[in-house]
Amino acid sequence: RYAADNGAKVVNMSFGKSWSPYRNWVFDAIKYAEEKDVLLVHAAGNDSKDIDVKDNWPNDSKDKISEFADNVLTVGAMSVNYDEKLPATFANYGQKNVDVFAPGVQIYSTIPKDEYARYNGTSMASPEVAGIATLVRSYYPELSASQVKHIIMNSGTEIDMDVLIPGGEGTKAHFS
Repeated sequence: RYAADNGAKVVNMSFGKSWSPYRNWVFDAIKYAEEKDVLLVHAAGNDSKDIDVKDNWPNDSKDKISEFADNVLTVGAMSVNYDEKLPATFANYGQKNVDVFAPGVQIYSTIPKDEYARYNGTSMASPEVAGIATLVRSYYPELSASQVKHIIMNSGTEIDMDVLIPGGEGTKAHFS
């Protein structure tokens, strides 16, 4: 709410957990951001789980099937491989509830005391997508949060191959 009330158009949300004691408050905050035309870019999580089935919080669906808002873009993490090992081994995934994947392995990042380090995680992938959304919104300010979400979802490289499911111990699924 603070970001929405203070002019944010894109918010990176590199955080999450599997539950919330006040779910409706969070749902209300997501709807509030949607009303203020704010795109929320959320890290999918690093538990190697299918969030179409398992809980991951926050999200834009009360039932894991239907979105109640169209301003949340959930980001999974890709590895450095362009083969069956494309999804990062730790990344949460889901055909319905993960919208896009972005690089999330060995991402060079700033750390305290003017230093740098490499990190893995959907929290590394999510800000990359938030940056793209910010650039799109800065060049095309007339676009809505929902439009930018769908532009990003529709303009990525479609992957049409079987990949190893994170945490699936060799199980493969079709990635598209």
